[in-house]
Amino acid sequence: MGASGQTLYLKIEQNCIVYERSVKLQDIASVECTDVGIRRQVLQEQIYHFHGNEKSSFVQVFSILYIIQKIHEKYPTLEIENIGEPDFVIRYVPDPEKKAVQYFKTAIVCVILFFGSAFTIMTFIEDVSVSKVFAALHTRVTGQTYTGVGALEICFCIGLAIGIMVFYNHVGHKKITDDPTPIQVAMRKYEQDVDTTYIETSSRKGKNYDV
Repeated sequence: MGASGQTLYLKIEQNCIVYERSVKLQDIASVECTDVGIRRQVLQEQIYHFHGNEKSSFVQVFSILYIIQKIHEKYPTLEIENIGEPDFVIRYVPDPEKKAVQYFKTAIVCVILFFGSAFTIMTFIEDVSVSKVFAALHTRVTGQTYTGVGALEICFCIGLAIGIMVFYNHVGHKKITDDPTPIQVAMRKYEQDVDTTYIETSSRKGKNYDV
């Protein structure tokens, strides 16, 4: 199809969420072109179709070159300018959460943050002495003298263990979710910093290959 002299501007965010297995360009991208017909048809282009029911298959990484190739299959002479990310992630969410569930989760997080902050302030005042804080809480709530290990300590130990497992996204050798763990994220950032350092150092020393 003819598109000579036309320029299409394409912008895709780094993280895209879709709720249908069949992904069209309009679901993930912002497109601008002076030819309204080309723009309308490009937005209707199917980019990908999610298969399977495994959660690991619900996340796919794409290069912008793949999208440009898809568009050029239909408009080979169309000039495309990418003003978004060079690589991006598409996440398929089969069952989006209802607003009530989201509000409930938000309320739970707020409650946890409130009591967690209060506990942190109290332990800071007591020179980071958790036992003193537990003793004071036990006395104020029950009116009895604190005698030793009780329900507070047991709940604290259980909660601490659960919190660590959730934070690191691991129970033994198994991951709780398919999201990368904090250690994996930190290692990727470290690799990026190392690569950036190599590139900048080589460029300053004139040892890089360039035109």
